[in-house]
Amino acid sequence: MAGERKHSGSSGTALTEEQAAHMLAGMNEVIRAGEEMRRLRTEMIKVFADLGWTQERIARLTGMSQPAVSKQVIKHRDAGPPRPMDVSLGQSDLPWLEGRLWGVAGDIAQTYAGPAHCAAAVDALTRGRKRFTPENTDALRRLVEEDLRRYGDALAAHRAAYDEISRALDVPSRSTGTPPGSASVRRALARHVQLDRLRGEDGRSATP
Repeated sequence: MAGERKHSGSSGTALTEEQAAHMLAGMNEVIRAGEEMRRLRTEMIKVFADLGWTQERIARLTGMSQPAVSKQVIKHRDAGPPRPMDVSLGQSDLPWLEGRLWGVAGDIAQTYAGPAHCAAAVDALTRGRKRFTPENTDALRRLVEEDLRRYGDALAAHRAAYDEISRALDVPSRSTGTPPGSASVRRALARHVQLDRLRGEDGRSATP
């Protein structure tokens, strides 16, 4: 026992608790992001099914087997009739606005891959290393604003979209109704709807 205590003390080859915590924190981020992506995929299957997509089409797009998709669809149908999901751009609930902001930032980051101020934040959100908290949303807004100032007229469509999103974030909606879909689903949908709009406006492919 005494030998064990000596070995785990100040030896230069010993792994400290701080080092172990730092190493595991990175692993836990990857694991957590994977779990969150699986949950999001499951919820998106429900959305696609509500939109009338066939199980074969959903399986092809998600990379899942058709029996696995069928199981999720049946479970969703057993939960009761779905509420229709609105995918129009101008919705005012917080997750939808965060998703739109994410879409604007993502397109800037892709267009100006290296120099864009918002590129690192977009990557962290996309990989699940960051979440949408009020602090992270405010930080992303500041980064997008820096990029809009930097690139000026080249991002006119992004500026118009950002101004609309920013006004809505500064004056929260007074709507008492809760829109259908989880926050993560609504962010994901809004992100892609916003991306499609931006890429359609400048003639690029609307497929991310």
